[in-house]
Amino acid sequence: MTDAELVEETIAFVKETLAHAEGGHDWFHIQRVFNNTILIAKSEDVDILVVSLAALLHDIADSKFHNGDETVGPKMAKEFLSALQVPKKTIRHVVKIIENISYKTSLPEKGKQRKKFTSPELAVVQDADRLDAMGAIGIARAFNYGGFKNRAMHDPAIPPNLKMSKGEYKKANGPTINHFYEKLLLLKDKMNTPTGKELAEERHQYMLDFLQQFFKEWNPLAQKNPLK
Repeated sequence: MTDAELVEETIAFVKETLAHAEGGHDWFHIQRVFNNTILIAKSEDVDILVVSLAALLHDIADSKFHNGDETVGPKMAKEFLSALQVPKKTIRHVVKIIENISYKTSLPEKGKQRKKFTSPELAVVQDADRLDAMGAIGIARAFNYGGFKNRAMHDPAIPPNLKMSKGEYKKANGPTINHFYEKLLLLKDKMNTPTGKELAEERHQYMLDFLQQFFKEWNPLAQKNPLK
């Protein structure tokens, strides 16, 4: 099987698996991350097959839809790629990317020492995934998931938690607006690649402009953004 055929097989698998997924983590999310991955990879020295497969499989079983179990996704990806007789070295790299791509892996874990995995391929796919959590798409995804979980859009009585551990982040259920301060606005400074950093600038500013307008409409008597 050629690399191109392998990618097509993976696309078909992901489309079928995520056919009924929540709107912010469905096939179209994967497709956007895949496209961003290919765009960023053009300026980086990376294994294009590894980044392609990792982008396509990175959310094949997001832990938040599997009772917080972070092993389901990597296991599904490994089994799928093994069945297609993908080289073990490639499979190991793809699985490592899936295990380490999430924003929550950058948060401190209480009582645990975690060996950090890095690779140019992880940097590319992670940037691509983070870009999809920013800008107009990021705003839409945030409120889509908030609605899916029946969360408030905003509650002035509940401030953002700016010092969450990984465990606290996984259990967080605050208003959607808080998520901007707890994650989305922090992504710009966590981008890995020059292309990722450049693309993040515009999306970051778009979110700032949105928040300014949101708070203006939320309380037209207020003089400024209450969360600044």
